Amino acid sequence: TGPSGADTPLVGPTIDVRPGETVRVTLNNMLPQDSTCGIGGGSANTRHCFNGTNLHSHGLWVNPSGNGDNVLVSIRPGVEFQYEYNIPADHPASTFWYHPHLHGSTALQVSSGMSGALIIRGDRMPTPTETGDIDRLLKQPDGSDIAERALVLQQIQYACTDSNGSITYDCQPGQVGGIEGYDQFGPGSWPASGRFTSINGQVLSQLAPALAGSIERWRMIHAGVRDTINFEIRRKTGTAALRTLTAADTDRWIDQNCGKDTIPYGVVAQDGLTMAQVQMRQQAVLQPGYRVDALVVLPQAGDYCLVDAAAPAAASVNQIAPSHRLLGIVTAVEGNAVNGEIGTTYLQDWLISAAERTMAPDVAGEVVEDLKNDMRLSNFVPHPDIEPGEQQVVFKIDVKQPGGTFFELDGQPYDANRIDRTLPLNGVDEWALRSDFVSHPFHIHVNPFQIIKIIDAAGNDVRALGADDDGDPQYPGLKDVWKATLWFKNPGTDPSTSYTNTVQTRYQRYIGEFVLHCHILDHEDQGMMQNVRITLPDGHGGTVTGHH
Repeated sequence: TGPSGADTPLVGPTIDVRPGETVRVTLNNMLPQDSTCGIGGGSANTRHCFNGTNLHSHGLWVNPSGNGDNVLVSIRPGVEFQYEYNIPADHPASTFWYHPHLHGSTALQVSSGMSGALIIRGDRMPTPTETGDIDRLLKQPDGSDIAERALVLQQIQYACTDSNGSITYDCQPGQVGGIEGYDQFGPGSWPASGRFTSINGQVLSQLAPALAGSIERWRMIHAGVRDTINFEIRRKTGTAALRTLTAADTDRWIDQNCGKDTIPYGVVAQDGLTMAQVQMRQQAVLQPGYRVDALVVLPQAGDYCLVDAAAPAAASVNQIAPSHRLLGIVTAVEGNAVNGEIGTTYLQDWLISAAERTMAPDVAGEVVEDLKNDMRLSNFVPHPDIEPGEQQVVFKIDVKQPGGTFFELDGQPYDANRIDRTLPLNGVDEWALRSDFVSHPFHIHVNPFQIIKIIDAAGNDVRALGADDDGDPQYPGLKDVWKATLWFKNPGTDPSTSYTNTVQTRYQRYIGEFVLHCHILDHEDQGMMQNVRITLPDGHGGTVTGHH
């Protein structure tokens, strides 16, 4: 629950928790009754049951069954249900989020603002044999946590209808916009709407001020559906106000009021998992469902533009000509100005000093040497490398089917009564992932994966830090990175232009059923999803499928 009123930001409250604790969330569905929620509602790949709901703890490594992270349950209007997330004591400490996930209504509800941040805060010190939480490193000299801010980025694509009943994004006085069906989604629909991506439920917001020269942890969460965000920070050079800014005017406004030079920042985690080294970035690419934790320094006092920068069409959900959008403004007040290079001098020196202050004697030397060596974070990476078997996933939109377009995974639309993959507990697999028709973000629940290869259509591996992918910055630097969501890139509409993503994953601790799917959520609602079942092994290389 949270405050409500005319000025309440359109975003869910932040949930804070620590490893070893239990989170209980009571979901009371107070939406109106919905006649489309019949027996078996939620299983068809058509528009239905928009007022049914449930809850997904995106990225958490918790039980997917019962009242855990169960997205296969349907909570109908008038029904109350309590979710219980038992956070393991060894759960990674980082940035996660929550949102509805009932098949058939997911996109409409997430696009209406139903999501929020879920932060796991850890205090485990690394040891010579165990990794720890990066939270222990990110401390001020007085021992307090560094300043931080969670940025929940949403695309709330509300619309009205005109006198002919057609969708219009120009709502008239007295009209209340809404999101009523899939016809409000589709390629290019978000930029055509003229809406702005919101930060924590506010559009073109003035964020809380920062202290110039101080290091902050920014927890960026892409909680939207229909846009790619290319997050940049630029020094604001103009004086124009935001109040009258329109989407059509954004490119001109940014050119006139935001400097050309970007402020670099250090990415330390992706999708809630600490990376093997701090990566200095001018731009972080967030596809729907992505999360990025970054160490940000605003070097001098003044205003800074937060910009959704232009990107190649093939790198974007909308796959259209690139353009800029403004996200908001943050002001840095007078502090200790930084006049030199931020990354390999200021930030690296600060981290080394923090390690010398905070780390236990038996690991301090190793952590400091790692930080001196390209700002490596070996003592804070939560997952070791693995050796795999094989799985394959192919996304496809089949526009040749009689009766309309089919959204498919491995050649089949979603069937709630079909288990697509049965896998053994503690098993390890290598997955080959691709899209045969345009690009899609892939997400799997419960167990994250490690990126082994990303091969473009010409056979080049583009995941190494510093690699070139035709100006697209999202893949370089993902070598061996752990994630829970990954962009399947295909610049065209044919399998021959697809990239192939090879990842490795292991199925640990939890048995039960969960899903993998496209995180363009209207694609998921229309069939681009599969059911996965993790079972006990039978002791002979197979799985136990029954109770006999």
